[in-house]
Amino acid sequence: MTISALSARSDITDKALIRSFSYINGKWCAALDGTTFPVTDPANGCVIGDVARLNAEQSSAAVDAAQSVFPAWAGLLPQQRSAILRRWFELQLEHKDDLARIMVCEQGKPLSEARGEIEYGAAFVEFYAEETKRPNIEGVTSHLADAEVELWREPVGVAALITPWNFPSAMLTRKAAAALAAGCTVVAHPSAETPFSALALAELAERAGFPAGVFNVVTGDAPTIVKPWTEDNRVRALSFTGSTAVGKLLYRQSADTMKRLVMELGGHAPVIVFDDADLDRAVAETIKAKFATSGQDCLGANRIYVERSIYTEFCNRFISATKALTVGVGLDDPDIGPLMNENAVRKQEEQVADAIAQGATLACGGERLPLGPLFYAPTVLTDVPDTAAIMRDETFGPVAAITPFDTEAEVVARANATEYGLVAYVHVQDPRRIYRLSRALQFGMVAVNRTKVTGAPIPFGGTKQSGLGREGSRLGMEEFTEIKYVCRDWA
Repeated sequence: MTISALSARSDITDKALIRSFSYINGKWCAALDGTTFPVTDPANGCVIGDVARLNAEQSSAAVDAAQSVFPAWAGLLPQQRSAILRRWFELQLEHKDDLARIMVCEQGKPLSEARGEIEYGAAFVEFYAEETKRPNIEGVTSHLADAEVELWREPVGVAALITPWNFPSAMLTRKAAAALAAGCTVVAHPSAETPFSALALAELAERAGFPAGVFNVVTGDAPTIVKPWTEDNRVRALSFTGSTAVGKLLYRQSADTMKRLVMELGGHAPVIVFDDADLDRAVAETIKAKFATSGQDCLGANRIYVERSIYTEFCNRFISATKALTVGVGLDDPDIGPLMNENAVRKQEEQVADAIAQGATLACGGERLPLGPLFYAPTVLTDVPDTAAIMRDETFGPVAAITPFDTEAEVVARANATEYGLVAYVHVQDPRRIYRLSRALQFGMVAVNRTKVTGAPIPFGGTKQSGLGREGSRLGMEEFTEIKYVCRDWA
C-alpha cells in the first residue's frame, strides 16, 4: 500500500500506530486477494487510508488462532493476565493524543471528546486488570451428607466482539478488557467506517505483551467477517454494540450455536424536566445529553418533556444555548463535528420535515451547513407531537425535540411508550418524586439531575429492545464466564 494521508500527518507522532492490515495470531495480515476498502474523513470526504478487506476464510482463521491459544491464556495465573492488561492500559494513556487524533480523522468527533473517549476506554482496561484477580471459588453450604459443594467461574472460550463507529476505541476496550480478564480470547471486528482506532489498539496490545492469538482484529465487510463467527461453535460468546435491527439479525444467526450474547442496542432516551428543577442546570445538562458526539450516541436525549409551567422559559434558554454551540472540523475542537455519513444527515432532514408537517415549530437550525455535506446545524424543534417520527425513532444526530407535559403520570406513560429502554434523564428536586420516577421509568439506567453516569465500575445496559446483558462492572466480566458446580465426596 502507498503511504496514506493518515500516515503523512505530522501531528501524529507515533506512526506505527497507523495500521492498514488486520491483526491475526500476532501477525499483520493483508487480504488474501489483496483487496482493500477506503476510509474517509467525514469532515471533508477525503480518503485517509485504505484498509485490508479480509474474506470469510481469514475470519475463520482468526477463530483458529484464538481457539488454539485459549487453554494457555485461560491457564495463566490471574496476576499474569492482570499485568498484561495493566500494561495495555498504561500504553493507551501514554499515546492518548495520537489515538485521539486518529479517531478524529476517521470519526469526526471534536478533539476533546476523542481524548475523553481514550481516557474513558482505558479506564475499563485498568478496572478489569484488577478484576482479573477477583473471581473466586464460592463455597456453598452442602445439601448432601458427606459432600462439599463449590461454584467455579470459568471463561466461556473464544469471544467475538463487534464494535460501532461512534465510539471506536471505548466500545472495543470495554468489551475486550472484560473478556480477556475472564480468561477468554478475542476476535474483534470494528466498523468499516472507523477501523484505524481498533488497529491502533491492536498495535498497543502487541506492545503490552499479549501472546499471539489472544487478541485479534479482523477488518472487512461485516457480513463476510461476522457471519462465520455466528455459525462457529468454537465462538462461545458474542458481544455487539449497534442498532437493534442488526442485533436481532445476530441473535437469529447465533441461535443454532447457543452462544452467550451481550448486546447494547438502540436507545430513545427521554429527558423529563419538572417545575422544581434547577433550570440553569437542567438546560446545561440537557444540552450535554443531546449534543455530545454531535448527537450520535445511544445515550443521546431524543425526547425532551418539560412541565408546562416552565416550558416557555426552558425552551428560550435551551434555544439560546443551542445557537451558541460551535460547529466545525473535529481537530479544531468545536462543540459539534460532522455526522458520520450521508444517511445520518438525511435522517435528520427527514425527521425535521416530518415533525414540522405534523405541527412542530422549527426554533433554530434545520439545515446543512456550508462547512461540508455532512455538517448539520444544531437544531431545536418545539411543540413536537408524540405522533412525529422523531418521538418514536432514534435520531442519532443534533436535533432536539421538546414538548410540554402536565402531570407526572402522563409524562411517565409517554416516556415509557417506546420499544427502547436504555437510559432516562430526570430533573427534579422533590425526593419522593425522584424515588417514584426511578422506579416507574422502564429503563436500564436513570440519571437524576445530571447527564454523565457511565464508567468502568457500573453495569451499562438497557431493557426491552435496547439489549441483553451488561457491560462494565464485575457483571460485565461475568458475561464471559460460565458457572461450574462441583459436588465432591472424599470417600
